[in-house]
Amino acid sequence: MSMNAVGGGPGPQGGAAFLLAQLGAHAAGRFAERIDGLDLTPAQAGLLRLVADTPGRSQRELADALGMPPSRFVPFADELEERGLIERRRNPRDRRLYALHLTEPGVTLLAELREAAAAHEQQICQALSPDEHRQLRTLLGRIAEQQGLTPGVHPGYRWIRPDRTHRPREPRPPEAPPTPDPNGSA
Repeated sequence: MSMNAVGGGPGPQGGAAFLLAQLGAHAAGRFAERIDGLDLTPAQAGLLRLVADTPGRSQRELADALGMPPSRFVPFADELEERGLIERRRNPRDRRLYALHLTEPGVTLLAELREAAAAHEQQICQALSPDEHRQLRTLLGRIAEQQGLTPGVHPGYRWIRPDRTHRPREPRPPEAPPTPDPNGSA
């Protein structure tokens, strides 16, 4: 790690943790912009990918995999179901549970999403050779494992609130201040 000769801390460009945070925020923002045309948030994109990779898992299992409380997961999944991208089916082994599956429109959208993700990966890592890209993935994977992160799952799912899973709504105009009573009463 580059060290600042005066203070012994990271150099003027910041340490590796700062660069990871800087690039992570930049990459996340660029990915959100890239998939905006698909009418998906990055969190929804991640759930579609997870359902496609592990079809038939229960809502509880998926919530656990994402690190989300089930009470937050259900409305999160509801949005994708309302859009016809996923469906809940009774679990044949335990009819109390619902298994999640992609629908045909979900499969189609996932294919477009994967194309967008590949283009995003290429754009973000274009300064690297293929060997450097593989090395970076290996090193970052090692750090993620050491930090106890679940492979392929963004840690931000823990903080998703049901009312914040889709696009931010237009800000409301400020409320007009109350009109003073001409008689002076409250």
